[in-house]
Amino acid sequence: MFRHNGTKRTRVTRRITTAAAALSLFGLAACGSAGPETGSAGDELEGLEGTIGSKDFAEQYILAHITSQLFNAHGADTDTNTSMVGSTNVRSAFESGELDGYWEYTGTAWITYFQETEPLETPEEMFEAVKESDGEDGIYWFNPAPLNNTYSLAILAEKADELGVTKLSDIAGLDPAEQTFCIESEFSTRDDGWPGLKDAYGLDIPDSNVAMLDTGVVYTETAKADTCNFGEVFQTDGRISNLDLLVLEDDENFFPAYQGALTMKQSVVDEYPALVDIVAEVSELLTTEEMQKLNALADVEGEDPEDIAADWLEENGLV
Repeated sequence: MFRHNGTKRTRVTRRITTAAAALSLFGLAACGSAGPETGSAGDELEGLEGTIGSKDFAEQYILAHITSQLFNAHGADTDTNTSMVGSTNVRSAFESGELDGYWEYTGTAWITYFQETEPLETPEEMFEAVKESDGEDGIYWFNPAPLNNTYSLAILAEKADELGVTKLSDIAGLDPAEQTFCIESEFSTRDDGWPGLKDAYGLDIPDSNVAMLDTGVVYTETAKADTCNFGEVFQTDGRISNLDLLVLEDDENFFPAYQGALTMKQSVVDEYPALVDIVAEVSELLTTEEMQKLNALADVEGEDPEDIAADWLEENGLV
């Protein structure tokens, strides 16, 4: 867990229910260093040590490295752990103190952790709700990035033209033989994933029409339009445009907003209040489009997330 060395900072009590700012993640090394030295942005976080974690996909690896490297540029001494698989495992590690911070998504917290079945009407309401609920347990949500890493289904653009589909409600009207899907394991069991999606759109899909694949394989198989016509995707994924996939419109508004935000223990933020402004400098830059570009560097170009993070921080003058 985070260790506080040196002179103790002035403690600042922050209300959990304050209004949020504007709307605001790869089989790699399990534990990485914070990356190469790129200069110092300040010493506000001197004495702060710990581990920034991630879930098991490119966006999360990049965000973990961005966070760790940014903190270290401000005097902290953090590393990263990108070895964990699945949202619940990462959340448990964070709650137990094995991880000291990680980027979470509002929709995941609302539905998976808080067991809410209906998304709130706006992204702002969703963020305020999860921030307040987690705040009761001493977990602090920094202001979110504009990115929305929501789930969706995609199809090869050429195949979409052939079948005449542009939105999710079109799938139910297709020949059953064309209703084939590629999804990954976590999506297959989440309330905001496959079970809920089938209910929302009236889909009666036999198991033989569903292929369970690793996340990366879902994209490549969907692009082939052979194993499946429809694949589970994340809207910030850089492979969508690279593989010429069409994201189908969620015309029943089934999928909730998945804004990304860094989460840490409230006690750490109280101890190091400079964290709020330091994280805000990063969050405001991470739009859906910007995250797609960063994810493409990893998933399409094969670059190391640690290097992607270092280059991005330097290019934006953050280190």
